[in-house]
Amino acid sequence: MDKKYLDILVCPLTKSPLEYHAARQELWSRQARLAFPIRDGIPVMLEQEARPLTDEELHA
Repeated sequence: MDKKYLDILVCPLTKSPLEYHAARQELWSRQARLAFPIRDGIPVMLEQEARPLTDEELHA
């Protein structure tokens, strides 16, 4: 994921910054406690497509 995209993308729910996790191909919103998938290089920023983050992931 290109750094310039991370600078402009925010969580669609909280408008907070996102963290890129390359190994899982996800963008994490710690405030919303959601992980948004990246499919074929395109972030899917829909709440219904996101998965909940576990407590372990949030505290890592």
